[in-house]
Order: sequence, then structure tokens, then C-alpha cells
Amino acid sequence: MESVGISRNFWNGKNVFLTGHTGFKGGWLSIWLSSMGANIHGYSLQSKTTVNLFSEAGIESQIKSSTIANICNVESLQKAISLARPDIVIHMAAQPLVRYSYKNPVETYQTNVMGTINLFEAIKKVPTVRAIVNITTDKCYENREWIWPYRENEPMGGIDPYSSSKACAELVTSAYRKSFFSNENVYLASVRAGNVIGGGDWAEDRLIPDFFRALDLGQPLIIRYPEAIRPWQHVLEPLAGYIMLAEKLYNNGDDFASSWNIGPDDTNNETVEWIVEYLCAKVPNANWQRDFEAQLHEASTLKLDSTKAKTLLGWQSQWSLEKSLDKTLEWYMAWKNNNNMLDVSMRQIHSYESSI
Repeated sequence: MESVGISRNFWNGKNVFLTGHTGFKGGWLSIWLSSMGANIHGYSLQSKTTVNLFSEAGIESQIKSSTIANICNVESLQKAISLARPDIVIHMAAQPLVRYSYKNPVETYQTNVMGTINLFEAIKKVPTVRAIVNITTDKCYENREWIWPYRENEPMGGIDPYSSSKACAELVTSAYRKSFFSNENVYLASVRAGNVIGGGDWAEDRLIPDFFRALDLGQPLIIRYPEAIRPWQHVLEPLAGYIMLAEKLYNNGDDFASSWNIGPDDTNNETVEWIVEYLCAKVPNANWQRDFEAQLHEASTLKLDSTKAKTLLGWQSQWSLEKSLDKTLEWYMAWKNNNNMLDVSMRQIHSYESSI
């Protein structure tokens, strides 16, 4: 199946070094790229949750190698990437949680900033690398809590440690692009996606996993900020953008070595309350209530302008918010029914590809 903007022939036989392959997004990307014939060499910590996509979908059996180690372990990282001899590097390893970052700021900065630097330094010693895609976040912007979506040229910022660590990672990416990679035929881009949902996410303090945990316990879902607006998108939406961008970087170089937003259309920018009400209407015995206790700061409004990706990459958001939620429910229901989750995930990938 050949999709517009995604070439299966391009990926067939490519060596890809993927950090964060045991995570939610990294797991889905491992499945997708492996299905196109890419040789995935993963580097990541063990998943922090007992139940996780990496194990439930049997991803280790689908990839070329899996190194379980810390991105801050310079010696281990250098050894793994040197052995992999990748054509393309996709950096997804991160400490990805806002509330966790308040409790563990040093770990957050070490992982998200120094981990990125460690990877870039390791890449400098591997002559096979041609394209690097660094995944950051929509939260890297200096959020002014306004109604307009953020463009790639707006200031970096962040009040909480997670958001500011990713803003720092963006600055690091820009500096390394200009200082070290621009004259070496190595092309480096960064990508900022929205709030990603989909099957296989069991992380703490995330809306969809929290919904299913509450459902399993027979308890109402506790919501901190029901009025908060987020750019919701199914996990396959940004992954398609990462794949397209990596191809463009590899084939066209400097024209695509910059920062990119890959966020949903405005119709997918809904409140947390809207999401929860939609899920509760679909799932028997589900309900929610607001947590009125004082909360740590989290952005109330956040939107991305993806005009650049739509115009220059040919990327488009394919699934409505409703379809994204339905696909998420479909995945979790299949898991509860003990289905083969690699097969379920591949069917969803093929369904998404057919819409591109």
C-alpha cells in the first residue's frame, strides 16, 4: 500500500535509530516503520507502566535490536548508535509528563535537554547518519493563553519544568543544526505535535489512560481542568508527519531542516470536558467529576498552526476527533477481549494509510 507522501519503498531496508521505542508513540512508530521494511534499532528505558504497548503488541519481535538503557548514559548510547549505523535517527526518548516534572525537575532537564545533547554528540561520530528528526512538544512555546494557534517562528518558553525543558531542547536543536550539522550533509529538524491519543497508552496523568483506569476501578474519572483546550490528535497523525519529514530530510536536505508544527485542525481543538462527555456517552457506567482542589499550573489554551507542514510536506490531518476517539476505544476494547494487539494496531495503521 503506497500512500501519498509516504513511500514504503523508501523505508524498505533503511536503518533507523529510534530512541523511546518502548513508549506509546515510539511503539506505534516501531510497528509502522517495521511494516514498511525498515530496520529499527531501538534505544530506551523500560516502560514505566507494567502494562504497555511494547509488551502487549510484542514489538520487540518486530524490530532489529532493542537496547534498554538511559539516554544520559553516554557510553551505552554511543555504542548502540555506532553498532546500528543508522541512515535516519528519530529522537523520541523523553520525560513526557508535566505533573511528574514538578516533582522531578532535575531528571526532566537531564533527560530532555542533556539527553538530546548526548544523542547529537553521538551522531557526530557516526558517518552513516543523513537525517535526524527530534520530537519535542506543542508545550515548548511561550504560552500566552490566547485564542490564536502558535507558528514555528514564535518564542520558546514554558512555566513548568517539562515545557521549558522541551523549549531548551528546541534551542539546542537549532544550535546544533547551525554549528555542527549544516556543513556535514546531516539534516536536522524538530517537530512539535499536539495532545496525542490512541490505544496503548497507560501513562499516568493522561486523560485517556486515566479514563480507563477509573472505569476499571468502578470510580468516576477525576478531572483537574475540564475547561482546558488542547489540540487533540490520534497518534498516527503526527507519526505520519514524522515519516514524511524524515523522507524529505533524507532526499532534499536543507530545504526541510527546520522546525515544524504537526497539529490537528481547529475542529479537533476541544475542551477536556468535551472529550470526557464523548467517552462517557460511548461507554456504559463511565462518569466523571471535577477536582476542586488547588492544582499545579497547566496551560488552559494551546493550539498549533500547521500551515507549513500542510503546504511543504503535504501532510494533512486525516481523522476527525470523533474518529480518533472511536479508534482509541476500539483498540482498548480489543485489548480487554484478549485480541492480538499487533494485528489490531496494524489494521488501524492500514486504515489510516488508506485515508491519506
